[in-house]
Parts: sequence; C-alpha cells; structure tokens
Amino acid sequence: MKLFFTQSFIRDYRSLPQRIKKATDKQLELFLANSQHPSLNIKKMQDPRDIWEGRITKGYRFTFQMEEEICILRRIGTHDILRRP
Repeated sequence: MKLFFTQSFIRDYRSLPQRIKKATDKQLELFLANSQHPSLNIKKMQDPRDIWEGRITKGYRFTFQMEEEICILRRIGTHDILRRP
C-alpha cells in the first residue's frame, strides 16, 4: 500500500503539537504494516464518499479513502475534523 497526502492533510499535520506528530508517525507506520491493528480503531464513516477514520490518540483522528493500493490521507486533527472529513 502507498500513502498519498492531500494538501488538507499536510496543512493539518503541520499545525499539530509535536507530541501528536510523533504519535501520527507511529500510527501511520503501524497502518502501513497492519491496517487492521486494533489500536487504529479503523471504521467507516457515515459518509456517501466511502471515507474511513482511524485513531491517532484518544482525542485525535485521521480520515482517508482507499483506491486500490493507494490510501489517500484526507484530514488529521481532533474529533472536529470528522464533521468535515
């Protein structure tokens, strides 16, 4: 699987606290190794665009879409991003 970072994801990532950036890097490595790992808590969002969410920490999430072997990382941030994935 390959990761594609949208401009929104990159912008969101840059504004994260350093400790959340480290947690994000760790979780994305885990996601690449095993996208079904329980700590990621991956689940489909109630969105018609086939968007999924994963957990970074208790308070931070990332959203993504899958297109064949490419994971498109859409947003990252607090639960508020889930309103506009």
